[in-house]
Amino acid sequence: MNKPSKRMTNLSSKVEGRLYAPIDAINLVKENSTAKFDETIEAHARLGIDPKYTDQQLRTTVALPKGTGQSVKIAVIAKGEKVSEAKSSGADLAGEEELVETISKGEMNFDILIATPDMMPKVAKLGRVLGPRGLMPNPKAGTVTTDISAAIKEFKAGKLEFRADRGGIVHVRFGKASFTAEALLENLKALQETIERNKPSGAKGRYWKSLYLTSTMGPSVQVDINALQDLKEEA
Repeated sequence: MNKPSKRMTNLSSKVEGRLYAPIDAINLVKENSTAKFDETIEAHARLGIDPKYTDQQLRTTVALPKGTGQSVKIAVIAKGEKVSEAKSSGADLAGEEELVETISKGEMNFDILIATPDMMPKVAKLGRVLGPRGLMPNPKAGTVTTDISAAIKEFKAGKLEFRADRGGIVHVRFGKASFTAEALLENLKALQETIERNKPSGAKGRYWKSLYLTSTMGPSVQVDINALQDLKEEA
């Protein structure tokens, strides 16, 4: 195991082994974001679910009110006029069968793939290349739709798709170190409420196990989830 760098050791020494109030956790993570670039701020939530069971899987989207601070590349697979609509609405890539063929070859220069329902039979054949990267369009995630323009606008504005991994952990980026603490808190609150609103029907026992915040190059800080739940929406 690699020895932690002097920088990481110094930053980690500022983090106490306790639960932090949400705003305090955010301020500490921001303080520890000392890299020479604008670090991404992430939330890692361990939930009381076992995704190997269908009724304990979590896959949904969250609309971050303050955005992500990152630009996303969107590809759209559609037909005819919908391809033109996608391009005029800001899609970075848009096409029909030719785009399906390009993706099948492993060329995936995009972060989000949106498809119209009538193209899903062709998109389904790309499961082997899209699945492992979490890029397969899904109605629940809002990436299978006829309203291409609205979908592009939402994802460009800060809508994110996320899912629990095999260990029941959700990993979501929710802003940048350059954001104000208040903006990050508003995004974090939206994420917490979304996770609770989409609680799997088969979840048993304690739903929230732990919640940690971290930056790209910084140590993690544990958040008091009860304190976050108690915050009002306009926090």
